[in-house]
Amino acid sequence: MSSYGLGHHESVLRSHQWRTAQNSAAYLLPRLSEGDRVLDVGCGPGTITADLADVVGAAGSVIGVDNSPEVIEQAHERHRVRARGNLGFEVGNAMGLGYGEHSFDVAHAHQVLQHLQDPVGALQEFRRVVRPGGTVAIREADYAAMTWYPASDGLDEWLALYRQVAQSNGAEPDAGRRLLAWGSAAGFAEVLPSASAWCFATPEERVWWGGLQADRILESAVAQQAVKLGLANVEDLRRMAAAWQNWAATPTGWFAVLHGEILCRKAGAA
Repeated sequence: MSSYGLGHHESVLRSHQWRTAQNSAAYLLPRLSEGDRVLDVGCGPGTITADLADVVGAAGSVIGVDNSPEVIEQAHERHRVRARGNLGFEVGNAMGLGYGEHSFDVAHAHQVLQHLQDPVGALQEFRRVVRPGGTVAIREADYAAMTWYPASDGLDEWLALYRQVAQSNGAEPDAGRRLLAWGSAAGFAEVLPSASAWCFATPEERVWWGGLQADRILESAVAQQAVKLGLANVEDLRRMAAAWQNWAATPTGWFAVLHGEILCRKAGAA
């Protein structure tokens, strides 16, 4: 990845570490077979990556790549105790993967394209490294489609600010709805679209989701960029963080994140 607008503050990694193949890549799992070679681009702490390694088994292999050496080192440490020889992590860039053509059966990316200035170019690079007949699997949130209850001026303000910051980086926060168009533009033989959602509504989920979002808007790279760009001041950020905490404390609070998904098939026989 060439850049990552959220940065790697603990509040960002907190959500990344929660992700599993089941809650974040269920649409891909039926496509995987024992023995598959899988590349996980933008792997973060590697929780999804490790799950994919379990699916493909000892006969397969999974490599997770991320552009942050620190995050890759954390992934190594996190999964060192899991005894398997089919899982590895390397520093890498989504726009220029260090692998030859046809190196993998599957390339997967979760919440990556929304942060890139050239998502179609990234998809073409993913297509390059998979074999003919192979699969590129992408899942992206769609910020404009996020919805919650009860209504909150503070959360409205948070969403508008995040979208401004992302767009100032040349990124696309509403990536989910664009995946079918991007996959088609990248030249795949077939693009199968779908959608799924995360929902945070139990007391435990609200405390976790609201808490990490409150911390993000105060301390992550998004907060720093918002202040630097003159889009918000510290008091604005505190007000948004308080809105997140108020939402988390509401017994009937509900928040949903819609995701777009695509399974793209590279032309040619397996």
